[in-house]
Amino acid sequence: MRRRPGGRTVSTRLYWFGTDLRLDDHPGLRRALAGTTRLLPVYCHDPRDAAMTPWGFARVGGHRQRFLAATLADLRVRLEQRGSTLVEVDGRPRDVLPVLARSVQATEVVCEAVEQAESLAEVDALRGAGIAVAAVWHSTLFDPQRLPFPLHDMPRHFTPFRQAIEQSAARAEAPLPMPEVLPPPPPVPPALSGSAGTATPQPWPGDARSSFPYHLPTHAGGETAALAHLARYFSGPLATAYRTTRNRLSGTDNSTKFSPWLAHGALSPRRVLAQLRRFEAERGASDGSYAIWFELLWRDFFRLLVLRERQRSRAAAPAAVAPPAPLPDAEGAGSAATRDAFERWRSGSTGVPLVDAGMRELAATGFLSNRLRQLAASYLIHDLGADPMAGAAWFASQLIDFDPYSNDGNWRYIAGTGADPRGGRRFNVEKQTRDHDPDGQFQVLWGAA
Repeated sequence: MRRRPGGRTVSTRLYWFGTDLRLDDHPGLRRALAGTTRLLPVYCHDPRDAAMTPWGFARVGGHRQRFLAATLADLRVRLEQRGSTLVEVDGRPRDVLPVLARSVQATEVVCEAVEQAESLAEVDALRGAGIAVAAVWHSTLFDPQRLPFPLHDMPRHFTPFRQAIEQSAARAEAPLPMPEVLPPPPPVPPALSGSAGTATPQPWPGDARSSFPYHLPTHAGGETAALAHLARYFSGPLATAYRTTRNRLSGTDNSTKFSPWLAHGALSPRRVLAQLRRFEAERGASDGSYAIWFELLWRDFFRLLVLRERQRSRAAAPAAVAPPAPLPDAEGAGSAATRDAFERWRSGSTGVPLVDAGMRELAATGFLSNRLRQLAASYLIHDLGADPMAGAAWFASQLIDFDPYSNDGNWRYIAGTGADPRGGRRFNVEKQTRDHDPDGQFQVLWGAA
């Protein structure tokens, strides 16, 4: 903190954007604005995202890169409309943020609290370097401190968690309004003010078969498209029909399609819930609208479960921040046979038409219906006996709606090591085909029939 000529105190903060790339309903940003004279919004392009996984493919694939690039471009425009900017820098946060903070004499870095090992390590490293960091939890509907149970006693299975929420007086707080004006950014040295980001992916021309055509303005990355889609979705009967359409394998309106924007933080879950409740007040609640609430609760559950486990780890061993146990390797996962099985799975060449069609869609478009995600994961784990960690990494590389909490939670759910009291889920491929693609249209669509 310093004084301008004339005695006015200048308080400068950095806001480190991560997976919260929006301005609407943003408690972390609200925290950063309190008493701030100058605010510098920053995004770090972590070089680890360009690394290769142990299975020989990029940690972050082209679809994810493109959707992120569009999201950041939209965020920059929205910041500039409010008198600010977005500084993109290359490097790990622990390396680049201290330099940037000291160059602009920032007193604090504010960011989203993320209960993932890599993010926690970066925050710890910043604090170890003498940087004050305020990490604000804001990715769930419910404040972890205002649940109807102490977080460390949160049910480990979804159904009792849901019942406890629904039977209590717990309510998600109303979404915060979007700021109309932001403090100006401090001058940034030219050497620190620009970045090409990670390697620029090739433009995607689009695919007419895609259920999430992110090359179109209606499905583009960023808060602008997200809020427009949210308004459109609840302007008609789609929410009422959701329960009967959500398991369809393709189509832009068969499910809500909020997930890519939620995953990047371009859309607030509390904003989605507020729109859902408004829709129910105007048109009436239904099985469809309840099913949307049900899915939002699943999203909260996966996040809060990780927070619960870390809280318990800290209580047991305060010096350690232990991540959840890793997904188990399948027996013989490192063998040539299981590696070959995994390659056939991810390339859509297992010889099982519905699984192959889904995997081809994923690679071609970066999106896959929830039904096919579960079927594909089940087939890899229970039929091929391949490494679940490899499958989870492939989904993480490809999905434009990759969310570390939900991706890990769902793979554990299928494998039987997560939040499922039944000890895993094995899907019968023949039954799933009869139920969801009886005429083979989806298989034909993706050349797998």
